[in-house]
Amino acid sequence: MRLPRACGVLLHPTSLPGRHGCGDLGAASRRFVDWLAGAGQRWWQMLPLGGLGPGHSPYMSTSAFAGNPLLVDLEELAQRGWLEADELEPSVALPASHVDYPSTIVWRRSRLERAASRFAQRADAAARADFDRFCDRHAAWLEDHALFMALDEAQHGRAWQEWPEGLASRSAPALAAARAQLAPQLDHWRFVQWCFDRQWHALRAYAHSRGVQLFGDAPIFVASQGADVWAHQHLFDLDAAGRPAAVAGVPPDYFSPTGQRWGNPLYRWEAHAEEGYAWWVARTRHALESFDLLRIDHFRGFAAHWRIPAREATAVHGEWVPGPGAALFEAMERALGALPIVAEDLGVITPDVEALRRRFRFPGMKVLQFAWGGDIDNPHLPHNHAQDTVVYTGTHDNDTTVGWWSGADA
Repeated sequence: MRLPRACGVLLHPTSLPGRHGCGDLGAASRRFVDWLAGAGQRWWQMLPLGGLGPGHSPYMSTSAFAGNPLLVDLEELAQRGWLEADELEPSVALPASHVDYPSTIVWRRSRLERAASRFAQRADAAARADFDRFCDRHAAWLEDHALFMALDEAQHGRAWQEWPEGLASRSAPALAAARAQLAPQLDHWRFVQWCFDRQWHALRAYAHSRGVQLFGDAPIFVASQGADVWAHQHLFDLDAAGRPAAVAGVPPDYFSPTGQRWGNPLYRWEAHAEEGYAWWVARTRHALESFDLLRIDHFRGFAAHWRIPAREATAVHGEWVPGPGAALFEAMERALGALPIVAEDLGVITPDVEALRRRFRFPGMKVLQFAWGGDIDNPHLPHNHAQDTVVYTGTHDNDTTVGWWSGADA
């Protein structure tokens, strides 16, 4: 894939200003698009937009498909008559300088519940028809997501492996009973995802009208406490109790002498291959319906990934295990055509990783803060950048550029 030379800004929408605890898909996002367009920027890149998991991390999302409820624009719901004007005034102190996630999540959730209830009571025929079309089109992931979220609340946040056996093992009678018992909660989660989807595509259309394209992010791994692992247990490396037998991470490096133990379950790649990588195809199709370009985090894991036994407290005693390699991307290309993907190829990059990236013509990444050390062959130095490269000032593991410059040796 060859991209035209262009520049952009990486910013998660929750970082935008907003009186409802965090930025969302409403007016602040459009103002940011206008700023990008005025500054001659062509791309708005953002980190994952899924629901938050432990530590409020978008890399531990409860779903690889669902959007983050915090990003739903409440103002738009009021315009449609599903919230009252006074309900848009926060009933708790929500700071403007940072996101107070616990308070923001609770307050926004209460508004979404009210909006869902009024939608059920007041929505006109056109809105109901659009909602039904959305639910039908996305049923393959939406129904599992809605049921998982409802059960997670009913089970008070316990790991799904600790749920009653029928729910943990997904027996048909237990799931049917849960759907009947939790029907109102399922409608709530469907409504939230419909709102996110509508607002997201409206924002994307606005960005395109201003000459700005949207650049998304797909973590290679998913969270154990999420709908994907619960609904597709055979696709993940789990033990007899449904818990990860081994977890993801990276070996010791410059940033950490004990490595990084991320804790995500690993894939049973042979099971994915038997199904023609259908889950990955569906996930990527869904992402590319939302974004113009997609970065895949930890691309090197497709060549080989660091397997850490679940009993280990650090990443030191792991081992490299082969990934799916070219077979996965061949399956994606057969189903989806040419893939507008950027490979996050930072870290320990071996020749097989580079060969895999080049075979599918995926641009890689370079980081300017990594350039000013070593010798003249440092690949991050600007004069060594190749055309198939996206260049960043730093990553989330780095200091800000101002902080880095202030602390640099003279």
